[in-house]
Amino acid sequence: MNKITVHCTVNHKPVAVEIDPNKRLLDMLREDLNLTSVKEGCSEGECGACTVIFNGEPVTSCCVLAGQAEGADIITLEGVSVDGKPDVVQQAFMDAGAVQCGFCTPGMILTAEALLAKNPAPTEEEVKQAMSGNLCRCTGYAKIVEAVLLAAERARGGV
Repeated sequence: MNKITVHCTVNHKPVAVEIDPNKRLLDMLREDLNLTSVKEGCSEGECGACTVIFNGEPVTSCCVLAGQAEGADIITLEGVSVDGKPDVVQQAFMDAGAVQCGFCTPGMILTAEALLAKNPAPTEEEVKQAMSGNLCRCTGYAKIVEAVLLAAERARGGV
C-alpha cells in the first residue's frame, strides 16, 4: 500500500511521519513517535484514554485517521510539562490525589488542559461536563473535579 507523509506539530515540534493512510492518530503517536502516554482503552472513542489536544480541542485519537493530522497542532501529555516539571494541572492532580492506577490520567489531564485554556474559571458543573468523556475505573471522580478546580484557581494566581 502506498504511504503518505503527514506534516504536523507534535508537542511544540514539527514532525514529518510516513504512514499507511489507514493508520489511526493513536497508532502514529505511539508507534511512530513513541509517545506512550496516549493509551488505547476502547478503540471506539468512548473512554477518553487516548485523548490528545488537537488544534486546541480534546479529541479521542483512536477515532482520528493520522492523515487528518496534516498541518495540525497536537499535544500529548509529554508536551505539557514545563522544563521537565509538572505544569499547574499535573501538579494539581498530584496534590488533590486525583491519580490512582494512572491509565486514564493522561487523557484526563489533557481534557482539563483544553477546558482551562478556554475557560480559566469553570464551575464544578462545567468541569464535570468537560470531563464526562473520560472514564476512570478507580475513582469516584470527586478528586478529579477537585484537581481541575484547584488547577484553575492556581492558574489564576490563587492558592
